[in-house]
Amino acid sequence: MSTNSLQHYYPITSRMSSFIGVCLIIGLFLIFPRFINTLIFEDHEQIIIENIDIPETQQFERPPPPARPSVPIESESEDIADDLTIEETDLESFEAWDAPPPPPSGPQVRFIPYDDPPVPMTRISPKYPEIAQEAGIEGVVIVQAFIDDKGRVKETIVLKGIPNTGLDEAAVEAIRTTRFKPAKQRERPVGVWISIPVNFKLKN
Repeated sequence: MSTNSLQHYYPITSRMSSFIGVCLIIGLFLIFPRFINTLIFEDHEQIIIENIDIPETQQFERPPPPARPSVPIESESEDIADDLTIEETDLESFEAWDAPPPPPSGPQVRFIPYDDPPVPMTRISPKYPEIAQEAGIEGVVIVQAFIDDKGRVKETIVLKGIPNTGLDEAAVEAIRTTRFKPAKQRERPVGVWISIPVNFKLKN
């Protein structure tokens, strides 16, 4: 082929090649679908934070402890004042003498019925404690005592006392050292519980 023939066909050949290339590109776009990358975001559970108001801690002040009761101090002096007396225990005028059962609020003791109550054979004379004398303390101590069928005091319980003064101990000691005529039930001596008042009073 001569040079002139090539120069004549070259423009036609290049145009045809370009056209065929464009058609191929368009065909590829139509044949193969377009891939679209889709991003998928996972849904996360939302965390809810609640605000809680915490009340302030209240500070309570403890009350001060109660003051200790004042107890008279026993004196070393052995001199006993002359202006004191211990009244004689009047068992006949004591209303509780004919009621041997113990009071409901007192200690539980077994009631033994009797016809005749026990009677002291001597006067019940307690010693007035010096500590109570100096403090000017007076009052009545009621002692519940068990007197057996021989007239002896076996047990004692202070029903009403004046603690921390020595009066309770003095009343119990005086009753324990007293001999009684035992109570009788159908003419037979029996042991019974009785309540005995002991009166402590200073002379004015």
